[in-house]
Amino acid sequence: MSDAPSPTGLLKIDRSAGAKPMRKRLWRWALPALLVLGAGAWLLRPRVPEVQTVSAALTPPSVQYQQLTASGYVVAQRRAAVTTKATGRLLELHVREGSRVKAGSLLAKLDGADVRAQLAVAQAAVGQAQALAQQTLAQLRQAEVELRNAQAEAERAQALQKQGFISPQALDASQRRLDAARAAVAAAQAGAEQGRSGVAQARAQLGLQQVNAGFTEIRAPFDGVVLAKNANVGDLITPFSNAAGSQGAVLTLADLSTLEVEADVSESNLALVRKGQPVEITLDALPGKRFRGQVASIVPTVDRAKATVMTKVQFEQLDEAILPEMSAKVFFLSQRPSDAEQQPLLTVPAKALDGQRVWKLTKDAEGERVQALAVKPGQKLGDSMAVQPADAKALAGGDRLALPPTGGLKDGQRVRTAAR
Repeated sequence: MSDAPSPTGLLKIDRSAGAKPMRKRLWRWALPALLVLGAGAWLLRPRVPEVQTVSAALTPPSVQYQQLTASGYVVAQRRAAVTTKATGRLLELHVREGSRVKAGSLLAKLDGADVRAQLAVAQAAVGQAQALAQQTLAQLRQAEVELRNAQAEAERAQALQKQGFISPQALDASQRRLDAARAAVAAAQAGAEQGRSGVAQARAQLGLQQVNAGFTEIRAPFDGVVLAKNANVGDLITPFSNAAGSQGAVLTLADLSTLEVEADVSESNLALVRKGQPVEITLDALPGKRFRGQVASIVPTVDRAKATVMTKVQFEQLDEAILPEMSAKVFFLSQRPSDAEQQPLLTVPAKALDGQRVWKLTKDAEGERVQALAVKPGQKLGDSMAVQPADAKALAGGDRLALPPTGGLKDGQRVRTAAR
């Protein structure tokens, strides 16, 4: 058979050679066109501006009088770790944390069996001394009677001797009896005095044991509130010992009517503080309240380590919600604010105002948008401005606001917040 191509095969057209160059020419034009279209779409897309954020706040007008701010803690000026001089096991505890007590009220009792026994011995000693004193007193009275008889007999003997009825020896005998009676009275008087001294000594010893018995009862030294319970029933109370398993103070008591704020003021700012200066006090635990006060005293020494001076600030009016050891912030004022100036106003940073509107940030499923809120600017308070929104419910303290960028914003426009 022959391998030569058939005449029919020679008549076919081979298109594969021209197809590849054609496809290459199409891609050479299509790719730049796609890039141009993509760049145009990117340039024409809606732009999402980046904005800085600030917050609305509730600020009282009294901030305009602030000269200095200091931090500190609420401290009770009258505070005691209540304990006793006696050593013993705690048998009774009549209070708990938060209990209000009156001065002299019984708080706890210790085991005082040994003290009671010593008290009984002292009471018996008093009785014995009193009986001995009565005996010496009776002896004194008997000696005084004998003295009066001897004096009468001596006077009769002298009269009879003058008349010659008795001998000189009888007169001497009566005189010796008188001298002996006088000596007996003096001895009886000394015995009676000793008896009285014995009674006084026994009573003093009884008083000592009564004091020791009183040490087994722990009573409140002043009106106050129990802050901490340092011991439980069954604990050994040894106030002057550091022995393991023993307790010193039983309770910690504070008079809440003496609460003050102790704030540290830098010594470089001490010239801005004076005794009697008006202040405002805020507490972290009560963020919505501002308390009036004044500087009660400035401790006349500097903490070398911190370069600060402790300032004690009194509350003008105490609140039951104020508790010891609360964190406090003290604002030292140039003048005492009025009641109206202590009422908080809605304020925004002055730079957040865009004419007579602000841009409130809202969030939805697609991200963050801005909402234009009409406001009426009011009093300037430092770097902030008091505002009154047209809709009182539309803006509140703590709401986030957008600072208007150079190109401005549109109501409802989507934005993205700048990372801080």
